[in-house]
Amino acid sequence: MNLRAVDLNLLVIFDTLMKERHVTRAALKVPMSQPAMSSALSRLRLLFKDDLFIRVGGCMEPTARAIELSVGVTRILREAERLMTSEVLFDPASSDDHFTGRMSDLITYLVLPTLSGLLSRQAPGMRMDITHIPIDQTLARMESDQLDFAISTQLKHTSNIVSEPLFMDRLVCVMRDGHKLSGAELSMQEFLKADHLHVAVSQHDVRFVDNVLAEQQVSRRITLTIPHWLSLPAILCETDMISVISERLASTFVDKALVIKELPLSMPSFSWDLYWHKRNKNTAAHSWLREQIKQCCSE
Repeated sequence: MNLRAVDLNLLVIFDTLMKERHVTRAALKVPMSQPAMSSALSRLRLLFKDDLFIRVGGCMEPTARAIELSVGVTRILREAERLMTSEVLFDPASSDDHFTGRMSDLITYLVLPTLSGLLSRQAPGMRMDITHIPIDQTLARMESDQLDFAISTQLKHTSNIVSEPLFMDRLVCVMRDGHKLSGAELSMQEFLKADHLHVAVSQHDVRFVDNVLAEQQVSRRITLTIPHWLSLPAILCETDMISVISERLASTFVDKALVIKELPLSMPSFSWDLYWHKRNKNTAAHSWLREQIKQCCSE
């Protein structure tokens, strides 16, 4: 294919259609008129020899070929954006950079309020999308340039991914005030026999305490598994379940009628880390954002 004969603006239009799944909304985002957007879609179909988007109800659903193309197109556009942005020209106050990050609702709750306030004051035009996806997808999306950063812990990654510690934490046990186990020191036998509320993005997320128990050839009784941390206090207050959670998070639940207990097993402290791909090492906007995240976490 002769690239000189291709209008590379069509890639921007394709990327916008993939995100909006609607011709009119995509036209407003670019911006361009709806007839011009429809014409551009026709040219894209001709270029890639595929329908790319099929109308289903009120939306344009991507074909298998469009989904296949989307990862590469997104990567090309992001590389072009990095190429055109120099450190000399970067100014947070006038930046309209768009970042995508991965945080659990736990980290979102602890970090994002401070970070959002900082960005609103120093970089009001900067946009951010936060997603909560399984660990394997997190690493894959950073490798494919679909994810700019992640805040998590103990991620096993390739040398392409850089990690930096943000703040320390440890695990504690929580239960409702008045629980039969809330009055005295928690024994291992009581811990194992209790009904546990487990938080995991996927059913196979058994890091931390379950790995330590497995090494001791014992297991706890997990009665309920949920994907979100912030619903935990309401559930514990209405049941006799207990849960193992971050002490940083537990300390924010002091007004939720919960009791914090030491775990009956030795668990080392751990750090919440910032993960990002080394391709962004010298990208001015990304470097600036990393520094703001570290500043917020140090506070």
